[in-house]
Amino acid sequence: MLSCSNHSSRAALSAFSHFLPTISKFSSLSPKSFSSKPLNFGWRPAHPPNPRMAASFSAGASAQPLQNADQLIDSVETFIFDCDGVIWKGDSLIDGVPETLDMLRSRGKRLVFVTNNSTKSRKQYGKKFEILGLNVSEEEIFASSFAAAAYLKSINFPEDKKVYVIGEDGILKELELAGFDYLGGPEDGGKKIELKPGFLMEHDENVGAVVVGFDRYFNYYKIQYGTLCIRENPGCLFIATNRDAVTHLTDAQEWAGGGSMVGALAGSTQREPLVVGKPSTFMMDYLASKFGILKSQICMVGDRLDTDILFGQNGGCKTLLVLSGVTSLSMLQSPNNSIQPDFYTNKISDFLSLKATTTV
Repeated sequence: MLSCSNHSSRAALSAFSHFLPTISKFSSLSPKSFSSKPLNFGWRPAHPPNPRMAASFSAGASAQPLQNADQLIDSVETFIFDCDGVIWKGDSLIDGVPETLDMLRSRGKRLVFVTNNSTKSRKQYGKKFEILGLNVSEEEIFASSFAAAAYLKSINFPEDKKVYVIGEDGILKELELAGFDYLGGPEDGGKKIELKPGFLMEHDENVGAVVVGFDRYFNYYKIQYGTLCIRENPGCLFIATNRDAVTHLTDAQEWAGGGSMVGALAGSTQREPLVVGKPSTFMMDYLASKFGILKSQICMVGDRLDTDILFGQNGGCKTLLVLSGVTSLSMLQSPNNSIQPDFYTNKISDFLSLKATTTV
């Protein structure tokens, strides 16, 4: 079983304390619709992040192709970029990304990188950016692994409760940094259940939250353990880092995403999770508060309609869809699609070519 010692938890909590002024602004957020019984951990129920909020302007005019990059760049202070399918695919950098980011920085734009992939911590993502040759600081990176820990902080999750993790190392590292005790994670990937007559599986009754993210070590043991915690521990939270259907593990094809793991627990518990990653507004609220920027001065750039674009629209930001990831032009223009970004283009390096075209 993975857990943090009391000493290491206190040290990690001290390291995490510089986030608290921002996180405390969201202390009124807490789960609302997990079960008919009220939570009994002592925090105050309020309004949780709404992962499926209908965008107020998504039903308007169809998205327009980006033709004047300068106009969009000049209209905002901050660009929030998704990572998978926008900056890279798998471990391969998408063409033109370094030059595009350098150009935006040279024009005084703040750049923020938000990913639903919870397999890495912010520090680990910083290493990936470095390996790919991109100069991005840890303070500019926000992963859903961090969002899960930040959310638990924001609701004053009890110190005597534990977190059971169905996910990978990124979630564990962020929970440890935040000072939370946890169990589960990759270590449970090798555990099996030997079913015998009368067998009863034990679980830790002090687990107060189950956090589910993308997990390449997902198995039946984890499903059953998480199910027992959610269904039998009073007030236990069911938190999902994201519900992405697919992800880019390699640049050769799409792979089943974190939503498949979340779906298994939703099916076994008959409960809907609280989603802290995109398109939930939690991370957008956190970012706007941390950097002190108006949401109307942000442009969200992503490759997914139901996460990235909806994330931006839910937050009242401008939105730009790039077709370098999971969404094709035919998907965008399908009559079955109701989510329309403000603009779309092939890839973010179009900022360079379209800029050149419009300034000649």
